[in-house]
Amino acid sequence: MITKFSADSLPALIGSLPLDDHRKAIDLVMEYSPEIPLWVQLPCFPEEGMMAQFLPGMPGLKTADDKTFIDTDDPDFDPELLAFYEEYLAVTGEEADLSSSRFRLTTETAAGFFEFMKKLDETQTRPKALKAQITGPVTFGIGMTDQDGRAIFYDDRLRDVMVKLLAMKARWQVRQLKKYGLPVILFFDEPALTGFGSSAFISITQEDIAACFAEVFDAVHAEGGLAGVHVCANAEWSLILDSPADIVSFDAYAYFDKFVLYADDIRNFMARGKILAWGIVPTLNAEDLEKETTESLTRLWKERAAQIERLGIDFAVIKAQSLITPSCGTGSLSLAQATKVLRINQEVSRNIQNL
Repeated sequence: MITKFSADSLPALIGSLPLDDHRKAIDLVMEYSPEIPLWVQLPCFPEEGMMAQFLPGMPGLKTADDKTFIDTDDPDFDPELLAFYEEYLAVTGEEADLSSSRFRLTTETAAGFFEFMKKLDETQTRPKALKAQITGPVTFGIGMTDQDGRAIFYDDRLRDVMVKLLAMKARWQVRQLKKYGLPVILFFDEPALTGFGSSAFISITQEDIAACFAEVFDAVHAEGGLAGVHVCANAEWSLILDSPADIVSFDAYAYFDKFVLYADDIRNFMARGKILAWGIVPTLNAEDLEKETTESLTRLWKERAAQIERLGIDFAVIKAQSLITPSCGTGSLSLAQATKVLRINQEVSRNIQNL
């Protein structure tokens, strides 16, 4: 059963910050997004990279010459593959404990998650929800390669393993966080979806992507969590809006004109009670961030919400089924710029709630 959650134009954040201290990172999150805090990834640490953070547990995982890949030629690969499926079946059949399995996150690659839980144990305020994130199956499958440099998405065996690994790591996160008795939101970060239809996606079909999404979203839903998809540029939005995702996070600053073209999909998505996460505060271009203010971005959101309203969706419904977020993470910005993003995001959210 999915926990009830009301978005109500609350502020939320995307995972990364330009810091080298996880405690300082979570303190910043709690200051600017106390309603929906999240654990933070710090890109200054190589082990917290988009791929590296969730790779442990993959059969055939190797690093050589500063390159990490899946080695299916290794004599140990087949035994490792068998061990993976045995553990997966034991955990899903509740014969083994998920919390101590290969699917758990560890302090070596996800220190921010454990610092987040420490902060939650200490805090006196009660958030509206908790947010976590993981690399999405398409991005993971395209970004990780085998020993020959071929994306693992194109290997049926590796794709199945990869999807199950991510599904269970997502499930582990939701299970850990739901102990706090709050709705848990788990975002799948999918920047690679911007390339769907290009040469990078040769032979990958909509059905392939839908099958991956169904498995990872089902894992989140099985724990009572809400599943979101975050894409920080343009995409084939019908793939996401028509999926079982509960939240669609899009760049409402730079790519709204492309997003709003999917009128029927947006109407159907909102009619099902789903949530739009508006990435209205720019993070991908420092010049855009420099010129914008709380007031200018509030006006921009109102103008763009009016376009959604013209699709036949009541403005009160739009407000109720929206989150306000940065367009992407802030890990590549300066700390001053990142702090401005968080501050403006919170202020724009408050302005919208008061409309």
